[in-house]
Amino acid sequence: MWRRVLELTRKANLAAVGFVRSLKNDERGLSGVVVAILLILVAVLAIVLIWGFLSGWLQELWEQITGQAGSIS
Repeated sequence: MWRRVLELTRKANLAAVGFVRSLKNDERGLSGVVVAILLILVAVLAIVLIWGFLSGWLQELWEQITGQAGSIS
């Protein structure tokens, strides 16, 4: 029984090593992952920049709205 377990463990280990080795050699797959990560990063940075520009303007508008709300009776 232990011999069978050791044999299965060795086969699984060889399969994992082969998978990692093929993943390293597959430049096409890796570049796709890198492109996806870069696109997500650019999108997040764009949202942060837009929010940075608009937050001051939105704060001023909110203060005007709440300031005038007190005069409504």
